[in-house]
Amino acid sequence: MPVMDWDAEISDEERDILIDAFAQKVDARGLHVPVILFLEMHKPFAFLAGQSMVLGSGFLAPLFGAGNVQRYSKLIESRENVERMIRRIEEMQVLRQK
Repeated sequence: MPVMDWDAEISDEERDILIDAFAQKVDARGLHVPVILFLEMHKPFAFLAGQSMVLGSGFLAPLFGAGNVQRYSKLIESRENVERMIRRIEEMQVLRQK
C-alpha cells in the first residue's frame, strides 16, 4: 500500500476535475438548491471539514479509497474551492433550466 502524503496539495487541474465530477453528480440528482445551501452554510468550517476527513480517514479510506479521501479533504479545506464548487453547481443549474 503506498504511503499517502497528506501535506501534498492538489493541482489546479485535479481540483477542477474533482469539482466538475461533484457538480455533475449534484446535477444528475437535481439537488442544486440543497447542496448550494449546505455548502454556503458550512463554508466557514471548510478547513475543519478537511481536517475531519483526515482524522476519519481510517474509517473512510476502506469505503472510498485512501487517494479519494486525501484528494477530497484537500479540496474542501479551502473556502475558495468550496466557492468554486458552488459556482459550478449554479452554472449547471442555469444550463439545466434552459
